Amino acid sequence: MELIALIRRNCKLFFKDKGMFLTSLITPVILLVLYVTFLGKIYHDVFASALPQSLAVEGGLIDGAVGGQLISSILAVCCVTVAFCSNLLMVQDKISGAVSDLTMAPVKRSTLALSYFFATAVATLLISLAALAVCLGYLAVVGWYLSAGDVLRLLLDVVLLVLFGTALSSLINAPLSTAGQSSAVGTIVSAGYGFICGAYMPISNFSEGLQRVLSFLPGTYGTVLLRNHAMNGVYREMAAQGFPSQAVEAIRDSIDCNLYFFGNKVEIGTMYLVVVAAILLLIGLYVIITRGRIAKSAGR
Repeated sequence: MELIALIRRNCKLFFKDKGMFLTSLITPVILLVLYVTFLGKIYHDVFASALPQSLAVEGGLIDGAVGGQLISSILAVCCVTVAFCSNLLMVQDKISGAVSDLTMAPVKRSTLALSYFFATAVATLLISLAALAVCLGYLAVVGWYLSAGDVLRLLLDVVLLVLFGTALSSLINAPLSTAGQSSAVGTIVSAGYGFICGAYMPISNFSEGLQRVLSFLPGTYGTVLLRNHAMNGVYREMAAQGFPSQAVEAIRDSIDCNLYFFGNKVEIGTMYLVVVAAILLLIGLYVIITRGRIAKSAGR
C-alpha cells in the first residue's frame, strides 16, 4: 500500500509540473519533424543505393522502408531520453528537502526508491505510447506494411525500452543532488545516446572496433529490436516481389536489422534476454545505491 501511495504521489507531482510534462510530450514530435526533415532523404538514398539496379522497386516500398527506419530510430531515442526528463522528481525532492519528510514515515528505503522508479516508468510509458501512435500514423501516410503482430511486437519493444530507460536514468540520477547536475546529465544523454545506440547512424557504418564496443551496450539491442519489427512488413513485401534473399540480407545488414557480436549473428530471442537482464541489473544497482543515498539525505 505504501508503494502504491508513493507512486500516485510522484505521478501527480510530475503531471502537475506542466513545463516538465509538456517538454517530455513534445520531444517525440520534434524528433519526428527533425528526422523527416534532415535524415529522411539520407535514409532514402542509402536504401535505394543498396537495392539491385536490375530490380524495379515501387516508390511506396522505399518510403515504407525509410519510414520504418525513421520511427524505430525515434522510438529508440525517446524511450530513454524521455525517462531522464520524467525522472527529475527524485532530484527535486532532494533539493526541496521532501525526501527528509518522506523518510520520517514508516516506509522502507527500498520502497521509496522503487516508487520513484515505477512513477517514472508510468509517465515515460504514457509519453512513449503517444509517440508510438504518432509514428504509426506517420507510417500509415508514407507506406504501411505492418501486420497486427508487428504492431504488438513494437509495443512490447517500447515497454521494454521504457523500463530500460527508466532503470538507467534512475541509476544515473540517484547520486545527483542539484538542478544543474540533472540538467547537465539530461543534455549529455540527449545529445549522445542516439549515436551510441545506433539510432542516428547504423552501427554497420562504424569501424570494426567501435562496432564491437557498441555490441556490449543493451541500448543497441533495443534499437535493433525496434528496427526489425518496424521493417518486418517491408521485408515480407520484398520477398513477395521476388527480391533475391541475398539482397534482402544485405539490406538488413546495412541498416542494423542484423546485429553481430564478434562476427556471430545475434538472434532476436537473445536480444530480448540481453535487454531484460540489463533492466534487472540496473534496477538492482539502483535500489542498493538509492537506499544509502536516501538515508544520507534524510540525515542532513
